[in-house]
Amino acid sequence: MKIKRRMILAASFCASLGLILVARSGPGQTAPYVGTLFNRSEAMVPMRDGLRLHTEILTPKSAAGPCPFLITRTPYGLSDDAQGYSRMLAGYREMFEDGFIFVFQDIRGRFQSEGTFVMQRPPRDRGRPGSIDEGTDTYDTIDWLIKNVPRNNGRAGLLGVSYGGWLTMMGLLEPHPALKAASEQASPADMFLGDDFHHNGAFRLSYGFEYAAELETNKTNYLFPFEIADTYEWYLRLGPLANANALHFHGKIPTWSDFVAHPNYDEFWKTQAFPRYLKDLKLAVPNLNVAGWWDQEDFYGPQKIYELLEKNDDRHLNYLVVGPWNHGGWSHGDGSRLGPFPFGSETGKYFRESVQKAWFDYWLKDQGRLPLAEAMTFETGSNQWRSWDAWPPKSGVVPRKYFFQAGGRLSPDAPAGGAPDASDSYVSDPAHPVPYRQRPIQPTYGLGSTWSTWLLEDQRFVYLRPDVLAWSTEPLAEDLTVAGDIVARLFASTSGSDSDWIVKLIDVYPEAFPADAKLAGYQLMIAAEVLRGRFTKSFETPEPLVPDKPTAFTIDLHASDHAFLKGHRIMVQVQSTWFPLIDRNPQKFVPNIFLAGPDDFQKATERIYRSTLYPSSIELPVVERK
Repeated sequence: MKIKRRMILAASFCASLGLILVARSGPGQTAPYVGTLFNRSEAMVPMRDGLRLHTEILTPKSAAGPCPFLITRTPYGLSDDAQGYSRMLAGYREMFEDGFIFVFQDIRGRFQSEGTFVMQRPPRDRGRPGSIDEGTDTYDTIDWLIKNVPRNNGRAGLLGVSYGGWLTMMGLLEPHPALKAASEQASPADMFLGDDFHHNGAFRLSYGFEYAAELETNKTNYLFPFEIADTYEWYLRLGPLANANALHFHGKIPTWSDFVAHPNYDEFWKTQAFPRYLKDLKLAVPNLNVAGWWDQEDFYGPQKIYELLEKNDDRHLNYLVVGPWNHGGWSHGDGSRLGPFPFGSETGKYFRESVQKAWFDYWLKDQGRLPLAEAMTFETGSNQWRSWDAWPPKSGVVPRKYFFQAGGRLSPDAPAGGAPDASDSYVSDPAHPVPYRQRPIQPTYGLGSTWSTWLLEDQRFVYLRPDVLAWSTEPLAEDLTVAGDIVARLFASTSGSDSDWIVKLIDVYPEAFPADAKLAGYQLMIAAEVLRGRFTKSFETPEPLVPDKPTAFTIDLHASDHAFLKGHRIMVQVQSTWFPLIDRNPQKFVPNIFLAGPDDFQKATERIYRSTLYPSSIELPVVERK
C-alpha cells in the first residue's frame, strides 16, 4: 500500500500512531536519521497461551544509562520504511534524544502476529484459567521486555491513539508492576452510546461499513471498492441496511453481522464498553487522557474514561488534556491550524514537547515535574490554554438556557404568551436526506477525503434547506465563553413512530470579517449530537414514539471550551437526517432497522415546539465574567 493511502487510513477509528505520523518525515529523511540513533531488532514475543506477537524494538545507541520502555500496540501494521524502521517512530521525534527504548507491536491476529483478531476483544473472565485479552497480552509483553532487553531501567510506559488508546486502557485493567505511566489518547469508551459505531443508538453507517470491511476482509488493511465517487449516492443506492450482507458482505464480516444481531444496547455492547470495568477501578498507573475538540471519531471516549476514572482517583493519577485537534491531530504537524482556522500557536508541537514528553520523563525517569495540575483545555475562539482543578469545571460557571423563539430567534428569555403548540416544522424524507458534509462525499479513507476535518465545515451548505431548522441570537455585545457540558432540551413530535434528532451548536462569524474574508459569515460547529427517538426511555428496550405527541428529548452535546466573540452569533440547527454518517431512520418503528425493508421508509413531519408549555432550549455552561 502506498504511503499516501496509509496516511488516509490514519483517519480511521483507531488509526494507529504510525499511520497518523507518516507525514512527519519526508522521503529518505527518517530512516537515515533514526539509524544513527537506534539499534533495531525484532522479536516474536510469546504470550501465556503460546501464541507469539510480532514486536519491533528500537534501543538508543548513545544513552548514558538504563532506559525505560515506551510501548505502542496497533492493529494497523508497523509500516516499516525501506530501511526497515517503523514509521511509527516519527511520532516520538521530540523524545529521540531522551533515552527511551521504543517498542511497537502488532496485536494478535494482525499482520505478522499469530492468532485470531477479534474487534475490541472484551476483557477476560479472570475466573477462567488461561483466559486472555489485550490486557494480558500487554502484561506478557512487558514481562518479556523487562527480562530480555538489555539496559532497561525496569519501567515501562504505554501510549496509543484511538484503537491504540483502547489497547492502552486494556493494559491498565490488570497492569504489570513495571508499568509506571500511560497515556490513553482518543480511546473509544462505548461503541453504542458515543463512539465510532453508534451515537445514542444511531448507527454510524459510512464509518461502520467501511471500517469493518477494512479490518476484517483480510489480515491487512483493505479499502472497500466503491464504484461511485460520491458515497452519498452509493449509500442511497444501497437501500436498506439489509442489502449490505445481501449484496456485499454475505455474512463474512463478523463486525457487520454483530451490528445486525445487536441493534439495541444489550450485553454484547456492554461487555465491550468501559463503564462496567472502570466504575470501581482504583487507578494504579498514572494516566494522561487526551482528546480533540473536533475529533471525528472518538471525542466521547477519552472524556468518558476520564470521568469514570475520576470517581475513584484518590491517588490523583488521572489527568486530562483537550486541544483544538481532529482525531490524533496532536500527534503530527505543529497544530497551528485546523481547516481554515488558525489557533495562534503551535498547539500540537507544544503538547508533544511540553506535556507528553514531560509526562513520561517525570514518571519513567524521575525528571522534571508534572506538566499539568488536573485538566488542561484549549479555549477555541480566544485561542488560549486554560487550566482547571476539575473538568467539567465545578466553580466559576453558571448554566444559562437559550430558548427557541419565533422568527428563528435564540434568546435567554423564555417564551411568553402565544399558543401552547407554537412550533416550527419540516418534512424529513429518507429518500432525500441531509448530507453530513459537502458533496461529493468521498470514501471515509479515500484519496482527497475531507473526513478528517468535516466537523469544521461551513454549515451554510445546509442552512437554508427546508428540512433544517435554525435559531440564532443577535450579534453578541460582548464575548461569551462556555466551558463544560452542553445540553439540548427539545420538545418535539413526529408524524411517524420513530425519528432521529440532530442538534448542532454553531458559532456564526460576522458577515464582515476583515481578519479573513473567507470566514465572513462562516457557520462553525462547536458541538453536535444525534439521538435516535426509539431510545428516549431506554437504550436496552426501544419503544415507538406516539405520532404527533409533543415529547421531551434531552440530548447531551458533551463538553466544550469555546469563546463566542463579540460580534459573533450563537446558532442552533436541528434536523432529522445526517447521511451517510448516520443511517436513515425509516421514521416508522420497526424491531430492527438493520432488517427493515424498502416499504418501511416513509416521510414524516417533524415539529420543534417553542411555547410557554413546551420551551425548547439549549443549556450552555457560561463562564462568569470577573
